[in-house]
Amino acid sequence: MAEQKNKKQTKKEQDKKSDQKKSEKEHKEKKIDKHQDKDILEESLIRISGYDVPGSKNIYTGLTRIKGVSWSVSNAVCVKLGFDKAIKISDLSKDDILKIENFLKNPEIKDFLKNRRYDEETGEIKHIIGSELDMRKDFDIRKMKKIKSYKGIRHIMNQPVRGQRTRSHFRKTGKAVGVKKTKK
Repeated sequence: MAEQKNKKQTKKEQDKKSDQKKSEKEHKEKKIDKHQDKDILEESLIRISGYDVPGSKNIYTGLTRIKGVSWSVSNAVCVKLGFDKAIKISDLSKDDILKIENFLKNPEIKDFLKNRRYDEETGEIKHIIGSELDMRKDFDIRKMKKIKSYKGIRHIMNQPVRGQRTRSHFRKTGKAVGVKKTKK
């Protein structure tokens, strides 16, 4: 009897060890698969208007990775150029990517979707994307600071510009407000 119990226990231990080895192998294989998936994702970056867009994204969400392209502009691109929103960016041909880039340079969309309406220098309504958008924004802030408009003064003082309350937020440095010390 004792020998049979010992044999059963050793079989159980061997089975446990073999199960552990199998699970370790599967775990290692999963890690390898994850790394391969990451490599595939890294390889499928597609450059559109100077921005890297992951090929795994669909057109509708992928275009929003480009600075200056909002969800509504991305939707307009899909509708105007006749693309299905669910198509992956990696499935696009080079001609399709060129069409998208050309459309983003000169978008034929309604004026309210454009981000630079009634430009102060030219008076035109246009849509800007990429690094030019950052430059224009920076120049506008500098101009407001120079003429000392209300918004410019708020920028100078590092305070919120668009009318937010400052009682509980925007405290970067300084005293605590509303804290009373107990008198001893």
